[in-house]
Order: sequence, then structure tokens, then C-alpha cells
Amino acid sequence: MIGYNKDLEFQKLMLYHILKENAVIFEILQKAQTLEIPDYYVGAGCICQTVWNYQNNLDLMYGISDVDFAYFDTDTSYESENDIIQLVQHKFAHLPVEIDVKNQARVHLWYEDHYGYALQPYESVESAINTWPTTATSIGVKLVDDQFLVYAPYGLNDMFGQIIRANKTQITKETYVQKCNKWSKKWNTLNIIEW
Repeated sequence: MIGYNKDLEFQKLMLYHILKENAVIFEILQKAQTLEIPDYYVGAGCICQTVWNYQNNLDLMYGISDVDFAYFDTDTSYESENDIIQLVQHKFAHLPVEIDVKNQARVHLWYEDHYGYALQPYESVESAINTWPTTATSIGVKLVDDQFLVYAPYGLNDMFGQIIRANKTQITKETYVQKCNKWSKKWNTLNIIEW
């Protein structure tokens, strides 16, 4: 598999070139720079699924249900988050994908109601990415002055190796199994590590 077991700098360069070929994702990366949101990443499934699609010669948007736009703002009011949601979604309304915008500073305010257990407040957008469900999807990317930046606390090898491994920092076994079942139906090349 292209990119697997290569050094990190090679993997970052390969990731940039793959994302550049996904017109939808790359437009989001380029235009997000103009939104004046200082602390954000585009991340999670849309990034690794673009890589899997590239490796499997599939349409690069195949199986991508949404694009995660994670940002961090200490103003945790619903109104402030809603303003950013409207800004981002309006900017990309013409694209054929939903943009899921969340202020990571306020996730703990609704998480327990949604998932059934409490979450400690995140201290940064990076601390949120550290807890995302799998090692392959714990990734955020962005362009800053057209420079490609990657935050991947567990590296990029699982993503390039199509290895699905639970990041047990926050996820439950039930949620992990659901994700694995959903993804394996779309990408039968995935190597799923049991919980």
C-alpha cells in the first residue's frame, strides 16, 4: 500500500498530494484559510477515507458522509458556535458534502446527553483530536499561508496501512464495533484490529 511503512515526512508529502487530488476536500482546505478562524483543523474520516479511496482506485469522495471541521474557541456559548457553523456551511454550501462544524471547547456540554457518559473539557483542538475514535482517524490537517500542517498524535502509518485500531481514550467498544462494521462494508481492504 502506497505510503505504508514510510518515514513521516514522506507520508505527510504523500498525504498532501492525495488530498490535492480530492477537489472537494482540497477546496475546503484552501478556502478555510480565508475564514479567520485561528484554531481549527479539517479532520477525521474524510482524510483517511480519501487515502483509502486513492489506494483502492475508488472515487476520492466515495463513502465520505461528511467533513469534520473542528475548531477551538473559549466562547462556549451556543450562539457563538452557531455563528461559526453558519459561516463555514455558507462558505461551502455549493459542495456535495455536509460540513460538520464543532467547537471542541464546548463538546463536554452536550456529550453526556448524546453518548451516555461524561467527557472532560478539552483544552485545545489538539486535545480533542487525541481522543477521536481510531488511531487512523485521529488526524487534523489544514493550510496556513498555503503551508500544509498535519496533527496526527498516533502517526500516519495506520491510516496508510488501512489498519483500524481503537483509540480507547474516549470511545466505547460498542461505538468502535459500529464504526468497524460500517467501514468494512465500504472498504473491504481494511485490517480491523479487534477491541
